[in-house]
Amino acid sequence: MNAFQAIILICLATTSKQDCSENTAVDVMSTRVANELGCTSGWQEIIARGALKERMASQEGQSSETYIKTLCKRVKAEP
Repeated sequence: MNAFQAIILICLATTSKQDCSENTAVDVMSTRVANELGCTSGWQEIIARGALKERMASQEGQSSETYIKTLCKRVKAEP
């Protein structure tokens, strides 16, 4: 049976979306989830409650210094 690894990349706004990867991100968070839907749900709440909220939020008249990119990788489930 397969599982998935949900990965959230926090990349600088100066990094293009196609160049944002696990190697170029300023922060990487991941967790194992049961299915592909788990890769896309719940992350907004995690970010909103955490310290990264301040870096993610745009200030009046200024753009955000970072953005979020999500990845979903299939991994073999442990027996």
